[in-house]
Amino acid sequence: MDKIPFLTREKAEEIAARYPTPFHVYDEKGIRQKARDVREAFAWNPGFREYFAVKATPNPFLIKILQEYGCGTDCSSLSELMLSDAIGLKGHEIMFTSNDTPAEEFRYAAQIGAIINFDDISHIDFYDREVGPLPDTVCCRYNPGGIYELANGIMDNPGDSKYGMTHAQIIEAYRILKGKGVKHFGIHAFLCSNTVTNDYYPTLARTLFTLVAEISKELGIRFDFINLSGGVGIPYSPDQTPNDIMAIGQGVHRVYDEVLVPAGMDQIAIYTEMGRFMMGPHGGLITRAIHAKHTYKNYIGVDACAANLMRPAMYGAYHHITVLGKENAPLTEVYDVTGALCENNDKFAIDRKLPAIENGDLLFIHDTGAHGFSMGYNYNARLWSSEILLKEDGSFELIRRAQTPRDYFATFDCFDILDGMNWEAGK
Repeated sequence: MDKIPFLTREKAEEIAARYPTPFHVYDEKGIRQKARDVREAFAWNPGFREYFAVKATPNPFLIKILQEYGCGTDCSSLSELMLSDAIGLKGHEIMFTSNDTPAEEFRYAAQIGAIINFDDISHIDFYDREVGPLPDTVCCRYNPGGIYELANGIMDNPGDSKYGMTHAQIIEAYRILKGKGVKHFGIHAFLCSNTVTNDYYPTLARTLFTLVAEISKELGIRFDFINLSGGVGIPYSPDQTPNDIMAIGQGVHRVYDEVLVPAGMDQIAIYTEMGRFMMGPHGGLITRAIHAKHTYKNYIGVDACAANLMRPAMYGAYHHITVLGKENAPLTEVYDVTGALCENNDKFAIDRKLPAIENGDLLFIHDTGAHGFSMGYNYNARLWSSEILLKEDGSFELIRRAQTPRDYFATFDCFDILDGMNWEAGK
């Protein structure tokens, strides 16, 4: 597939004239279309809801766009719960899926009426002891263990994952929950990350649907929803074929009709948590080339670094790069594209074929809309960038300002040790 930026060099320069590089930019048109596509793909299920994974892109302006299409949020921390509550999501529009969870986070989730998704059987007693009576609706997280395979090969190894309960544990968990008065039940599983195949969700659905039928029969309980979690990925590399959400939705529908309908469970709602799929392709990191270095290799230094996009440094992950204004230029050069951190892994690309790059050129790093800005950090005291929304009408809006030195040093504001700081240096 062709990797085409959703904005031109001219538009990027227009934004940069007001909000200096580097910055993350998001495509409102693409986000809205993706939300409509997902809603359509699962329209066969009246109770369907996408619970956007806040961890992927914790920006309230973007989440509120998804909210317009009926999306809720999946939260994994107190701050994510607070954000969801602040933008008007209520009760069961919020899913709280955490692990190794502190009591105060369970308390807040209970306070705002979020659906609690227990990661471990021991958390039931912990919640009962530290928080209070269990809510009427509870979810549990399943881990089948072993190797998880699809027709095209091994996808992941859930047996090595810290998440979820074993088969025996999850049956016992529902038995305990029923005995404690819980009336409405859900189940959840996350087994693979960033799958680029239309088979993952249908295969996972069969696993969960079969388990739900088994548990319902054994314990005499009714499941209200089945949460397929995340894992539907995006094609970071141009040689990958994008997932077809319509085919995925129909695949889940087919398994639903094969497994749940004959078991008399045709009223169960399907939930998803597709953070990466929802937002990933609709964000990009704009950065400017500021140095060229020629030693044993050819390096292009840019004004962004791993503090702005960690995935390549952390995972060796591929992110496609387009030199704006040179989209059709021949790929005559081979570069490592680097940032300024004092770490040799601070590279956005290694031995990447690109057009000849000059200082001042703008680079568009693709697919940073999920797990891009959100994974940023402050190593080397580098500061977080701004976030910009490119609106459907071609205008743009600041949706998060860039971090300043005052922000970075704010946690020292209860001391006088920095009273002599030259704040003008940060302007």
